[in-house]
Amino acid sequence: MSQQSKATGSEPRGKGKFAVKSAVRTLTLFEVFAQHRTPLSLSELARALDIPLSSCHGLVGTLQKEGYLYAIGERRRYYPTRRLFDLATAITSNDPTLELLLPHLEALRDRCDETVILGTRQGLAVLYLNVIEGNQTIRYSANTGDMKPLHSSAIGKALLGELEESELLPILNKIERPAITPNTLTEPDTLVADLEAGHRRGYFVTRGENVADVWAVARVAHVAGEALGVAIAGPARRMEENLAECVSLLTDCCVTIEAGFQGEV
Repeated sequence: MSQQSKATGSEPRGKGKFAVKSAVRTLTLFEVFAQHRTPLSLSELARALDIPLSSCHGLVGTLQKEGYLYAIGERRRYYPTRRLFDLATAITSNDPTLELLLPHLEALRDRCDETVILGTRQGLAVLYLNVIEGNQTIRYSANTGDMKPLHSSAIGKALLGELEESELLPILNKIERPAITPNTLTEPDTLVADLEAGHRRGYFVTRGENVADVWAVARVAHVAGEALGVAIAGPARRMEENLAECVSLLTDCCVTIEAGFQGEV
């Protein structure tokens, strides 16, 4: 296992029904800078984005004109300005849901010392609203904004488990259910049985179903009438050994969230 059990099984970027190519390219460009963490030339950006050099030139020129990129040196390498950071800070610092829930999620992370995730259902996928990584060297790692499949993620199962059968079955028939790992549940009957079992016990588990060497446990917290999924995820061996404790800590966290914040967001 690597230093971090990195998230896989994500929804592909830019393949949705309403994806706008130029918007996807712009977002991906900033992700490229986040990955490389160094100024990049036009040709390097074009290769990373897999787009023609002329298209990359237009994209970079627009972002430079709007103050999001600046050129460095005679070789014309580019790097983001702080403008995007300042905008993101202004937005996230005023997110009413995250502002209220963050202390509880951080406390849960500190108690279990594994990665804690907050997510919601967006269309036919799970959107990670916040990821608070554990402090252990070997841990599950993911990114805020990641999209995960409903059928193979713990939060996805928890959110599906909230639905009535009349709502659930059409969604299961509509979503793709690829075998992301050998442990992924892909058959509707098997998945429904697993969701029913999770609903009865009050929490939902994935055992290497989205990332082969990662287990996760999740349940739903209701905030102002909205169902949000909270999960604890970590390396399979450690999670299996500490599953009962993680379930207890997760339950306490969700109960506290519902008792203290329902109706305030």
